[in-house]
Amino acid sequence: MASAAVAEDREPRVRNLYLSEDPRDVTPRIHVGDRIATVLRFEQDVDPERTKLLGWEGWFEPVLAGGRSVVVVPRQKIPPEDSFLLLVALADRTELPFIVTARERERVDQQVNVFPDRESSDAVRSRLSDAHLRERVLREENERYRKEETSVDHALAQLLANGDLKFTPFTPDRKWVLECEGAEVSVQVLTSKIVPKAAVLFTVTNESLSEPWKLREARLSTVATLEARPFALRMERPEIAPGASGRIAVVADLSAFESQKGPEQLVLELFRSDGMQQVQVVLAHQISRQ
Repeated sequence: MASAAVAEDREPRVRNLYLSEDPRDVTPRIHVGDRIATVLRFEQDVDPERTKLLGWEGWFEPVLAGGRSVVVVPRQKIPPEDSFLLLVALADRTELPFIVTARERERVDQQVNVFPDRESSDAVRSRLSDAHLRERVLREENERYRKEETSVDHALAQLLANGDLKFTPFTPDRKWVLECEGAEVSVQVLTSKIVPKAAVLFTVTNESLSEPWKLREARLSTVATLEARPFALRMERPEIAPGASGRIAVVADLSAFESQKGPEQLVLELFRSDGMQQVQVVLAHQISRQ
C-alpha cells in the first residue's frame, strides 16, 4: 500500500541560532515548510510594528509578532530556490535580518531560539546544553554501531541488501510491485523454516529525472497500538540516483509479532528524505507459522 503520510518526529524540532557580530558573515537562514508554523524566540521583546516579512503576500500568513516570539506560517509549499527577507525589530531598536526559505529534502525549523549575543548568560547555558546533547547522541550512536557489528539480524540484512539471498536462510514468499510517488517499489516478503525470523526486501527504482532518492526513516510497529518493534535494516547504497535502483532489506525476529494478547499484525513503513511516506506494508502473523 502506497501512501503520502508525513513522518512525525518524536521530539520537537528546536534549533539554537547564535548570531555573529561580524558583518561579513552570511545572513542566517530559517527553513520553513508547507503550512507548518515556525516560531522564532528571542531574549527580549520584539517590536511588532517594525517586524516585517518582505514579499510575503500570497505565500505566507501575516507574520505574528508579540512578546519574545515571531511566528511565520507558509500558505503553500515554498520552492527551495525562492527566499524572503524577514526583518525582526527588538525592543532595544536592534534589527535582525533572516532569510526565510525551504529545503528540498530536509527538516524544517519548528522553533528557532535566537541569541544575538553569544556570550549572554542564556546563550552560554544553551551552548553548554547543546554540547551535552551532542555528547549523548555520539555515545548512543557508538553503542548502536557496537551492537550492530555483532547482530545476526543486521548481518542477514546486509547480505539481502547486497543481493546474496542464497547465503541466507530465507526463501521468497509473496512479491508485488507498487507505483509510488516518484518511485517504483518492488516488495518481496521472505520467510525461513530454519531460523525464527522474517524479512522484507524492497527494491526501489528512482523515477525522478533529477533528484536522488534517500531513506529518512523506517518504522516497524503493531497495527493495533503502533507500538514500536525492533528490526535490522541495511541498504545497498546510501542514496539512489535518478533512474537507478537500490535494495533495502529489513529483518525482524518472529517474537516481534507476539504480545500478551496473542499474535499481532505489524506495519512496516519507509519514509523518504523529505518526510513523505513512500511505502507501507502490513505483515500478518501467519508468516511465523510457515
